[in-house]
Amino acid sequence: MAKTAVVSGVGPGLGAALVRKFAIEGCDVAMLARSLDYVRELAAEVGEETGSRLLPVAADITRPEDVASGFETVRQELGPVDILVNHASNASWKGLLDLTPAEFDLAWRVSVRGAFLCSREAVPDMLQQGAGAIIFTGATSGVRGRAGALAFSSAKFGVRGMADSMAREFWPQGIHVAHVVIDGIIDTPRVRAEFGLTEDEPALAPEAIASSYWSLIQQDPSAWSFEIDVRPAG
Repeated sequence: MAKTAVVSGVGPGLGAALVRKFAIEGCDVAMLARSLDYVRELAAEVGEETGSRLLPVAADITRPEDVASGFETVRQELGPVDILVNHASNASWKGLLDLTPAEFDLAWRVSVRGAFLCSREAVPDMLQQGAGAIIFTGATSGVRGRAGALAFSSAKFGVRGMADSMAREFWPQGIHVAHVVIDGIIDTPRVRAEFGLTEDEPALAPEAIASSYWSLIQQDPSAWSFEIDVRPAG
């Protein structure tokens, strides 16, 4: 029977690469996003390529009612959740004096509160089955604060703390909780343009990162990793 994977915060880049990788590996995949325009196109494309079931789900993951409704849709359409990737984040590239309280709150609501709400919905399914995997998308800013990115850095520290706490709580119950530090720029045309990278400058290939996530899911329980970091050579 196919495993059911949920990826929260799906857009072009790593989110799409995770969806495609899980589908290639035989998972049915639910994609949580505030807008369905992109994920509907992705579902049609990846579903045709892989034969897996792809389910677009509209949800604002900062709202408990949206998350509860979204996961209920996943269960009805695809079955209990086996894999959750807490991937959604929000960034405001500002320092202390320029950052507004609303911008600060939004970074925490998406990255930390959203991951909390999604995990709270997925874990009961995994406990009932005695197995599961939850992976958090982290960043270098979550282990070493970045100047001019106060909201993003502090929220990513919060994500790492949540992942660590959940790992200690749920590893003994068969749920592999892990945290991935993305140490570098993810290679998409938009990101290269935003950061002014030339074609020769190294960046992380989304498909390669997605393979690292899948490797975590495949680990034997006798030798689980809590944290890995990925960075480009060069």
